[in-house]
Amino acid sequence: MSNSVSAGASAGRPSNSRARVILASLVGTTIEFYDFYVYATAAVLVFPHLFFPKGNETTALLASFAIFGAAMVARPLGAIVFGHLGDRKGRKATLVGALLTMGIATFLIGALPTYPMVGWLAPLLLVILRLAQGFALGGEWSGAALVATENAPEGKRAVYGTFPQLGAPIGFIIANGLFLIIAALMPSGDPSMPSEAFLSWGWRIPFLFSAVMVVVGLWVRLNLVESAAFEKTVTQGKVQRLPLATVFRTHWKQLLLGTFYMLATYVLFYLMTTFSLSYGRAAIDAPVAGLGYDYRTFVLMMIGGVVFFGIFTYLSGPWADSWGRRKTLLWVTAGIALFGLAWVPLLSLGTVGVMAWLVIGFALMGMTFGPMGALLPELFPAALRYTGSGISYNVSSILGAAVAPFIAVALWSYGGGSPFYVGVYLTVMALITFLALLLGEETQHIDIEA
Repeated sequence: MSNSVSAGASAGRPSNSRARVILASLVGTTIEFYDFYVYATAAVLVFPHLFFPKGNETTALLASFAIFGAAMVARPLGAIVFGHLGDRKGRKATLVGALLTMGIATFLIGALPTYPMVGWLAPLLLVILRLAQGFALGGEWSGAALVATENAPEGKRAVYGTFPQLGAPIGFIIANGLFLIIAALMPSGDPSMPSEAFLSWGWRIPFLFSAVMVVVGLWVRLNLVESAAFEKTVTQGKVQRLPLATVFRTHWKQLLLGTFYMLATYVLFYLMTTFSLSYGRAAIDAPVAGLGYDYRTFVLMMIGGVVFFGIFTYLSGPWADSWGRRKTLLWVTAGIALFGLAWVPLLSLGTVGVMAWLVIGFALMGMTFGPMGALLPELFPAALRYTGSGISYNVSSILGAAVAPFIAVALWSYGGGSPFYVGVYLTVMALITFLALLLGEETQHIDIEA
């Protein structure tokens, strides 16, 4: 196979090398997910203590998760704006803009004053910057997925589509690994609470560090050339003046299906990363009981699970190219539905059961997340692909990710510390996705340049 992977490139046309495609799609999403995981971790460890008035701990945690979810509301707007630019002006410049927006917002969160300093201005500024993060991520994922799939060799779109998806487990490991190192250097006498030094300034380091990663991502992306699919759209005069209006008029069914394809993925994603950190660290004898692990132990267990997230994300690509996207996801989604019903039996087995819960959950996450990098872009023609895939991906974030941590905490509290209702919630969302997949069609053999 040649080192050029641009499908359908004409002779002599500049094209992206395999390494450039992998780096451009992987580095950017790694940074984006790193930024989101940094916030997710801080939403549990830091923000309830520093950005809200003292009082009910559960209320502060729910408020912190509500701000976490606010970013998901901004993501469809980002998908519309960046999608418009990506379908009209090209993928490269749009991806650079999304990355810069996310990086600046994350850096500024690390410089925010806290509630004791400025009162309610602190959570207000946090909401604004969180909305900016969501706006940026609304344009990031679909652009990275298009870079991967539109430059993939024939018959390997799902494999290449897993490269941006791998940014999620890699970003998780970097973000939580950095938090672990900082927490180890600033130990706390109370395992349920971060140390004074950590709450004072240590938590800011991961946010400020994102600036270094953004510089690396920008360097990679500025060296991209446009895909043959976008160039063909331009030369054939198919660029739409208003991609948003066109995609709603001509591909509304694909928008709906794509949104519900992602629903179970999003709910599982945020239950395993955000809710699990709260549940794992809550004391066994707390009013809303948890698993009672200290922060360091549970995060190390989560990182162990995330390794399987990465492995099965990559493995899902060859499976989806061999068996088809729809068939692969039907089996995986059925597995997610069964997994939701197995939460209580697994978690009753002690540490072995908890570790099995994390490994199974993250492995299923990889198997459902990986094929989406190819499936959602394949639902739409090249002229509408950035907008269509971005809207489906990010509207689903509202239905799934924006409310999942909030609903999970409420169901956890309603169950008196039992995760039973949280698992049932996951099962119901998986069944909705399963139905959407039954109603959809296989996209494996579409012409990516059409």
